[in-house]
Amino acid sequence: MGALKSCLRIIGWVPVVFISAVIIWAYFAYVIELCIFTISVEQEQYGVAVLLLIVFHFFLTLFLWSYYKTIFTPHSPVPGEFYLTSDEMQRVESEDRAREQQEVLKEITRDKALPVYTRTFSGGIRYCHNCKIIKPDRCHHCSVCDRCILKMDHHCPWVNNCVGYSNYKFFVLFLMYALFFCLYICISTLPYFIQFWKRDIDHQKASDFQIVFLCLLGFMFALSVLALLCVHIRLVYTNQSTIESFRAPIFRHGPDKDGFSRGSASGNFRDIFGESRGSWCLPVFTTAGDGVNWPIQARDQDSDRLLDDDRDEDLASPGEESPSRDPGQFKESIQAGGTNYNSTNNDVVIPIEPNTDDTVQLVLEAGHIAGQT
Repeated sequence: MGALKSCLRIIGWVPVVFISAVIIWAYFAYVIELCIFTISVEQEQYGVAVLLLIVFHFFLTLFLWSYYKTIFTPHSPVPGEFYLTSDEMQRVESEDRAREQQEVLKEITRDKALPVYTRTFSGGIRYCHNCKIIKPDRCHHCSVCDRCILKMDHHCPWVNNCVGYSNYKFFVLFLMYALFFCLYICISTLPYFIQFWKRDIDHQKASDFQIVFLCLLGFMFALSVLALLCVHIRLVYTNQSTIESFRAPIFRHGPDKDGFSRGSASGNFRDIFGESRGSWCLPVFTTAGDGVNWPIQARDQDSDRLLDDDRDEDLASPGEESPSRDPGQFKESIQAGGTNYNSTNNDVVIPIEPNTDDTVQLVLEAGHIAGQT
């Protein structure tokens, strides 16, 4: 298994190597073939070449910066209190039935006062059997990385890394600057692309074919990145992960896709990109929080917490029993005209409207007062 995992780790870098090779070739085609040989040497438009090179390197720098930050940023570890000790693991594993294991996990969660609000589909504790941890909210186990990732969004093969709490901002910026970079290449090479098809094929040079292919490649990459960027812009403004958009997190009251929303698009954006506007467009870490504690939208946190008992504290709905009351006190307080009290069966009949048959009948019992019309 160790050799297999090593091979899979090596294979995982193939998409990254491919993207890096494409970037190197695009640099050669744009800088050497287009800006130097075509624009500067053949057309002698030095100012145009310098301007194109400045803008090209500006977008390239931001693109590479955000791309490699997405790849190499280490994920924040799950805090130690979420890991089970050897004694706690023994308590869990000693139980044969899943129900009893859940009770033990729930007791451990209460004892440690862990900030856990989300549940499994069956309403139990979210527990990772591989990492031996009680999962924090929005945390999921990645089978490729073989670890639990805080606020896991998805595992991206193009960066050979999980996208989660620690690098999600970098990933969104990577998509944005990749789109800008591809669009800039496509637009700036478009005149030469059109010129290529107007000339006779016998007068074409090898560099012309590279520029044409660069324009087409930039257009195709721009379309694919645009679709993915639009998806993640929506996720940013709703404060959802990709996993949560397909499978809503489970709370005590049930599934809720907006359970972690800040309540506004602006608040959700700042939750990921931070409060400082000057750093929004830079691949530097400014994400709020610690990856473990999350605001719970539009509900009382104490009533949703797994540390609490499972008993509902809601008010009784219509038709259910009212709180306990002393029937003797109620009997003494009946003074309304037209009220008929039967001491044999504790029935009290109260007319709703005079001279009509519409009444309310109350039955007095030792524990409660029940009524019907």
